[in-house]
Amino acid sequence: MTVLSAIALLCTAMLFGGIAFFAACIAPVVFTRLPPEWASRFIRGVFPVYYLWVLGTSAAGTFALLPLRPLDALALGAVAGTTFWLRQSLMPRINALSDAAQAGDAAAKAAFDRAHRLSVRVNVAQMVTAAVVLARFA
Repeated sequence: MTVLSAIALLCTAMLFGGIAFFAACIAPVVFTRLPPEWASRFIRGVFPVYYLWVLGTSAAGTFALLPLRPLDALALGAVAGTTFWLRQSLMPRINALSDAAQAGDAAAKAAFDRAHRLSVRVNVAQMVTAAVVLARFA
C-alpha cells in the first residue's frame, strides 16, 4: 500500500465514521435527552464543526485518491462540494426558517421541513458514497 493509498483509506474511514457516528449517536441522543430549546442550541453549535470534519476528511481523501483512483476521488470531491453548500448555504437557511417557525410562521415551518429533509437526504447520500469508496479499498 502506498502512502497516498494509506492516507486516502484513513481519510475515507474517518469520513464514514464521522457521518455514521453523528447520525446514529449524536443526533438521536440530543433530540431524545435534551429539552427542545437546548437541543436546538446544541445542534446549531455542533453542525458547523461536523461540516468542517466532513469537508476536511473528504477533501483530503479527494487529493490523496486523485492520482490513484480518479473516479473515487471525484466521488469524495462531490461529498466535499455538497458539504460546502450545506454548511454555507442550506444550514443558515434552515436556521432562519427554524427561528421563523418557532415565532409562529406556518409557511416557514413547511419550508423548514422541506429544507431539513433535503439536508438529511444529502447526508445519507454522502454516507453511502463514503461507504462505497471505503468498500473499494477491500
